[in-house]
Amino acid sequence: MAENASRQNTTFPSGSTQAHGYLALPPSGSGPGVIVIQEWWGLTDHIADVTDRLAAEGFVALAPDLYGGRTTHDADEAGSMMMSLPMDQAARDLAGAVDFLLGHDAVTSSTVGAVGFCMGGGFVLMLAAQQGDRVSAAVPYYGVGPAVPQTYAGLTAAVQGHYGLKDDFYPAEEAKAQAEQIRRESGAEVEFHFYDAGHAFHNDTNALGTYSEADARLAWSRTVDVLRAKVV
Repeated sequence: MAENASRQNTTFPSGSTQAHGYLALPPSGSGPGVIVIQEWWGLTDHIADVTDRLAAEGFVALAPDLYGGRTTHDADEAGSMMMSLPMDQAARDLAGAVDFLLGHDAVTSSTVGAVGFCMGGGFVLMLAAQQGDRVSAAVPYYGVGPAVPQTYAGLTAAVQGHYGLKDDFYPAEEAKAQAEQIRRESGAEVEFHFYDAGHAFHNDTNALGTYSEADARLAWSRTVDVLRAKVV
């Protein structure tokens, strides 16, 4: 974690209500804004750690809590929580997160980046399609779930995807077709990377036994590079 970084739970407007999240500032106190979107497990310690790691790289990172404080380590419960999450509420929370970062005194960028995992990867693509040029880099890791858009016509962000060739939840051929759809419908810069790994290969706490340290490190370095290049 970043030495001397500032971390705090925070709230921000979401429509007519308040959303909650985990905010991490870099040691310098300011930097480009990045939204981190949770897996179906909720805003777990692992997602907080990813947020801290982005702060260590110089970003102002915010992880919205889409489940309102609930987390689980049970796959059946996680699936139920994901499917019962109101999409309109989640969309408002994520749009509110964009507003919050772009209005934050510590954020130096005029756009934000978004990074998400599993369910959160789907939300990354949804957010980029809905927010247009306010999101300049969208980084889905094995993005699945009900938030994956049907169309990408409104997306302008550079998209960098990270997917496993052994992913039983989202086969690589479907991910490759998705990359072509995004490229065709949006005209945006699209680059999907594929790894000899399974689903959730980046999560070193996942119960699937699919964590791959080498692949996670490579994907992370690519993620940081595209965020530094595009979120300005």
